[in-house]
Amino acid sequence: MNTKINFAGIEMKNPVTVASGTFGYGREFSNFFDLSKLGGIITKGTSLKPKSGNKPPRVCETASGMLNSIGLQNPGVEYFAENDLPFLRKFDTAIIVNVCGSTIDEYVELCKILNTLDIDGVELNLSCPNVKAGCMAFGNTYEGVKEVTSKVRKVIEKPLIVKLTPNVTNITEIAKAVEDAGADGVSLINTLLGMKIDINKRKPVLANNTGGLSGPAIKPVAVRMVYQVAQAVKIPILGMGGIVNGEDAIEFMLAGASAISIGAGNFISPTTSIDTIAQIEDYMRKNNIEDIHEIIGKVEMN
Repeated sequence: MNTKINFAGIEMKNPVTVASGTFGYGREFSNFFDLSKLGGIITKGTSLKPKSGNKPPRVCETASGMLNSIGLQNPGVEYFAENDLPFLRKFDTAIIVNVCGSTIDEYVELCKILNTLDIDGVELNLSCPNVKAGCMAFGNTYEGVKEVTSKVRKVIEKPLIVKLTPNVTNITEIAKAVEDAGADGVSLINTLLGMKIDINKRKPVLANNTGGLSGPAIKPVAVRMVYQVAQAVKIPILGMGGIVNGEDAIEFMLAGASAISIGAGNFISPTTSIDTIAQIEDYMRKNNIEDIHEIIGKVEMN
């Protein structure tokens, strides 16, 4: 069986990656399994300068999911380059750095630095608040997505993937902006905006009032968006949103994802990602599938 894929110019031994913000920089999970078994690791969102994030409480459980409002807390790219990247490079897996910023200039400066590092690719998080546009997320409009992606594309030679927010009216229009701007791939979906209220305190549970909903609860929305985007663009899709096992992963790939990413599932069990790899292989054996590419985009619509 062949499970190897080339995603957006990044060679992976299998199509399973771990989603940004759910795996840190890999240290904690390395105590549970060999990170080399993964197709790739997408790091926690990294910014130009250190960020302290939002005040707590900033995580809470919901029905079949969780809300988070971490606020992109991270130690900054300089610390990442000196401390986290050398650790990650001990493992035989693709390293993709998720990046965030509050202005286009920040994205550009950050990606200039990342272009000089020993990494396999960059994932642009366009759900960040744009301080020059009233803190509306960069990823909410065709024009906004195309502008930031185009400017980053000019300064980075490494594979460039853009992560899309689902909190938009037309996801295919946003995906086309990514393709038009010259990106190599697209990730979807990021979290859905949600809220949970403590009925006794009569206040939102999260200090930031709202947060991003992830986990199995959002999977049907994510699968639908992956399918729609797969019909609209030619660049490959990294599918995510509620994947907790091999069946979920296969569903995303049938919908059109070339690779998948596991996020909230890592909190359910630290071995969810490698368990998913084994379950994909079992599916291939049972269905006499010799190459993982045989299932990508092969859903038969009614």
